[in-house]
Amino acid sequence: MAIYLLDNSLRVEIFFEQNDCDFADNICVSIREDCPDEEKLFRADETNIYITRHEAQQLITALLQAIAESDEQAL
Repeated sequence: MAIYLLDNSLRVEIFFEQNDCDFADNICVSIREDCPDEEKLFRADETNIYITRHEAQQLITALLQAIAESDEQAL
């Protein structure tokens, strides 16, 4: 599943990398930018970060916490 951010110029995709199933860091966070070089956040057009299940859970927890804090501020 891809998530598009920044006016669709930044694609974030998170998936289980079947080819790396023997490794602990087999979850891929793929970030792809489709914008002019001067607007890029990363040096490459595509950056892949491989994380473990535990790190993925920490990412989920951090996102949920940020959502909860945002919801509190909206009240």
